[in-house]
Amino acid sequence: NAVPVAAFPAYLTPDVLALTHKTLPYFVAGDNVLKTGLDNIGSIFHPALTLMNAAWIEETHGAFEYYLEGASPSVTFILEALDKERVAVGAALGIGCHSAREWLYLAYGAAGDSLYEAIQANPGYGGIKAPNRLEHRYITEDVPMSLVPIASIGDLLGVEVPTIKAVIHLASLLHERNYWAEGRTVEKLGLAGMNVEQIRRVVVEGFPPEKGSDNGS
Repeated sequence: NAVPVAAFPAYLTPDVLALTHKTLPYFVAGDNVLKTGLDNIGSIFHPALTLMNAAWIEETHGAFEYYLEGASPSVTFILEALDKERVAVGAALGIGCHSAREWLYLAYGAAGDSLYEAIQANPGYGGIKAPNRLEHRYITEDVPMSLVPIASIGDLLGVEVPTIKAVIHLASLLHERNYWAEGRTVEKLGLAGMNVEQIRRVVVEGFPPEKGSDNGS
């Protein structure tokens, strides 16, 4: 129904939408890249679903319904734990993130009393097969580019994210890579040592404030 988009820095978002509105009308203005990044539900669904269905993917080469069969009640319980940690990191930044269940309703009109029910009620997931291999962007992109920065920001702000870190660790073991070292940590993003006000100013104005300033300017 709608895909929120934000530019970096945020004041350039109207310029981006002016270029995309004719060909991509479902793009709508997002608050900033922190909000759109944290509300990327793919980071919650893709890595964990792939890891917890690894044997099935290897055996069938992805010949099963990725969401409708792969997201069983037990698997979805893990997704909900991941999702709560993502929302908690957003709250620490002063950002009201949609839960995965809320996002399914907003994006697809899929409703349910649980995340499992909402996934099963989403007609958009029908026919989507699982990846045919484990070396796939659902891990190689979503872990270092989404889960690692969420976890790293959580560490910076004192938010516990044990489930997210567990998925990062398992993905690293699976691919024999150090996704934490490869990923977008706060150091690589230039956010190390900043407080919430300073981080939010960076995404809006596009330049780092002077560290140590009381007002972040």
